[in-house]
Amino acid sequence: MHLNADSCYAALAARDNRFDGVFFVGVSTTGIYCRPICAVRMPGRDRCRFFARAAEAEAAGFRPCLRCRPELAPGSAPMDTGRQIADLAVMRIEAGALSDTTVDELAAEFDLTGRQLRRIVKQRYGVTPIELAQTRRLLLAKQLLTDTSMRIADIAFASGFSSVRRFNTLFRARYRLNPGRLRRARPDAAPDAAVLRLGYRPPLAWTALAGFLAARATPRSEQFVDGSYRRTIRVGARTGWIAARPDHARAELRVDVAPALLPAWPELRVRLRRLFDLDASPRQIESHLAQDAQLAAIATGPGGLRIPGAIDGFDVALRIILGQQISVAAASTLYGRFTETFGAPVDTPFDGLTHLPATAERIAAADPQALHDCGVTRRRAATLQALAQAVVSGTLGLNADSDPASTRHDLAALPGIGPWSLETIAMRALGDPDALPANDLVLRRALGVERAREVENRAQAWRPWRAYAVMQLWTAATAGG
Repeated sequence: MHLNADSCYAALAARDNRFDGVFFVGVSTTGIYCRPICAVRMPGRDRCRFFARAAEAEAAGFRPCLRCRPELAPGSAPMDTGRQIADLAVMRIEAGALSDTTVDELAAEFDLTGRQLRRIVKQRYGVTPIELAQTRRLLLAKQLLTDTSMRIADIAFASGFSSVRRFNTLFRARYRLNPGRLRRARPDAAPDAAVLRLGYRPPLAWTALAGFLAARATPRSEQFVDGSYRRTIRVGARTGWIAARPDHARAELRVDVAPALLPAWPELRVRLRRLFDLDASPRQIESHLAQDAQLAAIATGPGGLRIPGAIDGFDVALRIILGQQISVAAASTLYGRFTETFGAPVDTPFDGLTHLPATAERIAAADPQALHDCGVTRRRAATLQALAQAVVSGTLGLNADSDPASTRHDLAALPGIGPWSLETIAMRALGDPDALPANDLVLRRALGVERAREVENRAQAWRPWRAYAVMQLWTAATAGG
């Protein structure tokens, strides 16, 4: 990232962990340099110097912070590999990895022994992988006890416990509360109800977010009806649906979840937070972008815009490639054909919501003629199959925990993936907040320029949140017809 000092200061003020390791800040009054996520009191702008590398900060006379420990930041060898492994392992644990695998099996995914992984996670987070997993299981169980009518035994197993006795014992020991008592304190709910909640930082421009998602899909797999966003979902071998709507008073999303998906709630919860960009800090982001007078004059839409993310990275990439050089409506029609041809039927309580999205496996194994028959050129069909095959083989990751730089490199090597597709995939599937599809026609028209290079020059003032500025401009263009 180009180290524009004002952009770095904005990221520092937001404590945005997506920029951890991208830069370091040296504070002149203390002589200490920190990571942008450091929890110390916010320094004044005039006391900050920004560096791309820890070595540069030390060469300038700053010493490392003992609190945030710059040596643990991503991109800072030799500790970097261990730090990244620890973070990836914790993301896997948050998604329920240790519910059906052991620490040794999880460690093997990183070519480590169980002992090495325990040491790395303990050094980074101060607790062991098992302790992290237990906390995750207990908090999940507490949420299911509070927000659903599932039986306590089913909650125990859905939360990852191997026995009800173990669940009851640990729950009472940790929370000093009997699970049955917590359930009795809950208002009566309909049998099999599965209503869960996800918190967010307000404001949230829900209509713009859900409308963007639904407009680029097909009603067979996604709908936005009466303020409720509905979609079909596959998580591993489990399939079902969700319906989400905001509770603005509580700053929460109320998510109705198909009972069949409840055992997969740990992973589904992570995916939903990414889909709706619920971890964003909209006030800080919009305050920074508002400093660009031209952008503020054009983007007069609602506050709280989010970057529409991905439940499944391949699904989003498929839509983006189908949308190359055509209108949103035409791309939605094409996507609908792919969903009907390569998606699987699924039961839902909603009229018209009938199919799961196509998987990478189905597209990779398809006869090229079948892709062509859906309405794409043979060249674009070849692009889709190359993408699907790379995902299936594991050589390409399209998730928020994938490395943006290496994923961009891998995407660019595929036939038919140009700068627009690459940056839009990085923006939505990888969750890169600074992604910029500079040659997008809507952006060029909104800014009154003709070339992508001119968009890039104008967008320097938007860093490190160029993707959010893109959303503002896209939303304004849609509102203007």
